[in-house]
Amino acid sequence: MRGRFITFEGGEGAGKSTQAKFLAARLGEAGLRAVLTREPGGSPGAEIIRHVLLTGAAEPLGSDLEAMLFAAARADHVDSLIEPTLSAGDWVISDRFMDSTRVYQGVASEVDIRIVRALERVAVRSAVPDLTLILDLPAEVGLARAAARNPGGVTDRFERETLEFHTQLRDAYAALAKEEPHRCVLIPAHGDPADVGRNIWAVVEQRFELSRPAKQAMQAAS
Repeated sequence: MRGRFITFEGGEGAGKSTQAKFLAARLGEAGLRAVLTREPGGSPGAEIIRHVLLTGAAEPLGSDLEAMLFAAARADHVDSLIEPTLSAGDWVISDRFMDSTRVYQGVASEVDIRIVRALERVAVRSAVPDLTLILDLPAEVGLARAAARNPGGVTDRFERETLEFHTQLRDAYAALAKEEPHRCVLIPAHGDPADVGRNIWAVVEQRFELSRPAKQAMQAAS
């Protein structure tokens, strides 16, 4: 049986990395093997591109090229880690994936949606997430959290963007959740991380029918 693919999305400081780790641990407790990864990055080639993107080295070349670099990193990530893991019957949990490009480059940076979709087809292919959890909170709260975790003032290329940019991101993610309710679930992320994690687990448990018999059946088939 093919594994399941879950992605976390949302603005800066929403808690994606924390919740992805929580979920991977919870799946492990349920007897399901889960590989935790991230974007940009997640594979050797993609990690090199990550450095170029997040330092802002590619920013002077324009948003179209940034979108292409994200797609190149994603293609390597899919080929090297995501597809082999899913094919082996294990689960993949990724901190960001294709929706980040749709929102950050396609909406906030105004890259032509035809370019975004074409790059997505090339990079993602059959590795479309089974479930995307969008962590939602006000942009100013997320930026304050991001600043607090970097007391030295070191920020990446996207954390340095304006509040208006980040508000656009939040609105775009909310619109995505409405457009694709079969795949995307909006999760309020302003509460205690443990409470947010419990809400996420309830969604995952229901979506994949992770009752004891279902878990036993998936383990037997893997």
